[in-house]
Amino acid sequence: MDITIHTCFLPHDDPDASVAFYRDVLGFEVRNDVGQGKMRWITVGPVGKPDTSILLAPPAVDPGLTEDERRTITEMMAKGTYGWILLASPDLDDVFAKVSSRDAEVVQEPTEQPYGIRDCAFRDPAGNLIRIQELR
Repeated sequence: MDITIHTCFLPHDDPDASVAFYRDVLGFEVRNDVGQGKMRWITVGPVGKPDTSILLAPPAVDPGLTEDERRTITEMMAKGTYGWILLASPDLDDVFAKVSSRDAEVVQEPTEQPYGIRDCAFRDPAGNLIRIQELR
C-alpha cells in the first residue's frame, strides 16, 4: 500500500492575516485561494514541495455542527487549543531566528525535549500552534 499525507487542515478566522503568516513569515507559497470574505479556503505549502499542503479553512462551517459545537470551536481557537501542526527543518535555529524576527508569537524557543527531539513553537494569527522540529 502506498499512501502519503497530502493535505492537512487548519482553521483560520482572518484569511488575509493567515495568508500573510504562512506566505510572508514561514515562506510558503499560496497554491489556491477560493471563496470570498471570511469564507475562503486557502491552500499553502512549502516552495518546491507540491505534495504537501495545508488547507486553511473557515472553522465550524460544517452544516452538521450544532451551535454548541460551533461555540466550543470558536472558544478553543481563541485560547489557541484547537488546531496545531508539526513542521520540520534541518536548521531549527535558522528557522527560529527568521520566524521570530517577523513578529510571530513565540510559544517556545528551541528546546531539547526529554523524549529525544529538539523543537520550537509559534502561534499563527488564528491561534493554531505551529511546532517546528529539527531534522537530525
